[in-house]
Amino acid sequence: MKFQLNEYFKKNTEAAPLAVFRIFFGLMMLISIIRFWSYGWIDKLYIQPTFFFSYYGFDFIKPIGNYTYVIFLLCAISAIFVMIGYKYRLAIIVFFLSFTYIELMDKTTYLNHYYFISILSFLLIFLPANSYYSLDAKLKGVSFQKIPSWTIDVIKLLLGIVYFYAGLAKLNSDWLVKAMPLKIWLPSKYDIPLIGDLMQEQWVHYAFSYTGAIYDLTIPFLLLFRKTRIFAFIMVVVFHVLTRVLFPIGMFPYIMIVGALIFFESNIHHKILQFISRVSGVKKVTFDTNEILNIQSRRVKIIKPVLGVFFVIQLLLPFRYVLYPGELFWTEEGYRFSWRVMLMEKAGYANFKIVNEKTGQRFYVDNDDFLTPFQQKQMATQPDFILEYANYLKSHFEKQGHQNVQVFVESYVALNGRLSSQYIDPKVDLGKQKESFKHKTWIIPFKDEIKGL
Repeated sequence: MKFQLNEYFKKNTEAAPLAVFRIFFGLMMLISIIRFWSYGWIDKLYIQPTFFFSYYGFDFIKPIGNYTYVIFLLCAISAIFVMIGYKYRLAIIVFFLSFTYIELMDKTTYLNHYYFISILSFLLIFLPANSYYSLDAKLKGVSFQKIPSWTIDVIKLLLGIVYFYAGLAKLNSDWLVKAMPLKIWLPSKYDIPLIGDLMQEQWVHYAFSYTGAIYDLTIPFLLLFRKTRIFAFIMVVVFHVLTRVLFPIGMFPYIMIVGALIFFESNIHHKILQFISRVSGVKKVTFDTNEILNIQSRRVKIIKPVLGVFFVIQLLLPFRYVLYPGELFWTEEGYRFSWRVMLMEKAGYANFKIVNEKTGQRFYVDNDDFLTPFQQKQMATQPDFILEYANYLKSHFEKQGHQNVQVFVESYVALNGRLSSQYIDPKVDLGKQKESFKHKTWIIPFKDEIKGL
């Protein structure tokens, strides 16, 4: 087994697919940042709020006022450098750090595809994506047309994990038996031309649920095999264009479409690079040297365990929810970073009560004084948000001179079309509770059952 693995790491392949992936990745990231900036979301999400929700262990990462724009600017510039392959190693490290910092500034904005970009950019740090058709190769006068096969296969593996785990997550009774939450979301798309009326049909809701699960579970394997690759790519385009039309999920569909190109043979990528050359005026022929990149054995010895740990984490992290009791969709303990994409619709409210423990005097908090409407919506249905906000309220009112502060919450949540029910134990003083990886015993148990993974 060890011999076979060593032999695999010695295999080479064309560098064109990795070069195309680098170019499109940098381009998509640049467009995403420009789009985010132009919509005024930096100001709305990171400048205007007075309070920000932190990830456990990363509470030191916060927006830095108007200097937050500098972080986005660094991210955009590094995306350009990644795209053209200039100072690539430094550029991809800066991109990873700046993008991940942006992602960690406020948990309110968490999306699966932000996490995907962070771990993908981390992976790209270890890949020779600038060895061919890059400004680095041109300036150094050395272009490597052949690179180790594993440098491309690891991207395929990561994409495969994202898709397959998203499919596994859909194997639950709400998604397959009740067509939830699509049965809630799709009817609201009545105004979409041509297909708006179809969105009202129940059979369409079930069709979307089942095809979505089948698509996610099979698409990595269909892309791997040459005979099914064209069909699979057409499905990728149709699926992601349709999800972009139906749901406001930004650039993610386009990122996944161009990402799927990595599965194609090198001749397709050479044609793409020829087209880019005609548009940009760059002479592709100067990079076609047939030179083989041999990564130093010392570097490979470092990269192997890093990639090993990286992929073990990616394979195991989505299953950490089994360590917690209760319904995952209800408690959300172990829900994030697990490729559970658009699987639930939660709505609720949380009314916080401040009590003087000794005198019994009390008053209710107006959440508008501390949180934006978007933050309130996210906070009301997620226990770790509720806890962090409760601890903030305790600290805030103690600083104002209030004594013996206790914080209680009246919270009700509705999950996937069910009637709302009490969410947090109203008798528990949340001001005395601390965040940890332990189960939050003050979450009232779910009164229904969702079967499946």
